[in-house]
Amino acid sequence: MMRYTFLCYFLPLFAVGGCDSQAREEAVFTEADTKMEVGRNVEILYSDSALVRVRIQAPTMRNFSDPEDPRQEFPDGVQVDFLDDRRQVSSTLTARNGVRRVDKGAVTVRDSVVLRSAKKEFLETEELIWEERTGRVHTDKFVKITKPGEIMYGYGLEARDDFSYWKILVPKGRIKTEQIDNALQE
Repeated sequence: MMRYTFLCYFLPLFAVGGCDSQAREEAVFTEADTKMEVGRNVEILYSDSALVRVRIQAPTMRNFSDPEDPRQEFPDGVQVDFLDDRRQVSSTLTARNGVRRVDKGAVTVRDSVVLRSAKKEFLETEELIWEERTGRVHTDKFVKITKPGEIMYGYGLEARDDFSYWKILVPKGRIKTEQIDNALQE
């Protein structure tokens, strides 16, 4: 009888305590919480005809699965390597942050954007958009292009992602590096 009384007093306490714990666990996660995933030290590979064409690396990626606005954000910097048919890097794009719009197939990078080509050409700008489907990059912001022996700048740019072809939409001038060297020596 003593055992039965003991169970009658404590069993209801365990049942109530268990329900309370379960309710707290359910309240921790909401639908809004599950719409974002975070990845660390991420590498994304894009292939075409079984050849890797693009490699994206980032220390942090936030993947938003919201059907209204699906996107991937790279808040701590991003590096995009464009590869040729021999899997050699033909150009590299770096920026302090970026956003990939999944439904549009476009990656927008901002803040200290640099695109380096294998030919030692450098593009510097504050914003650049890479169209995944066409393999083109473009911007309407100020751009500076440095080639061996020359610096060009202006507003707006259209280019291939491997930087084999590019044009500044509104060029503002050219500076030969010899002119800079001479001016610095005087």
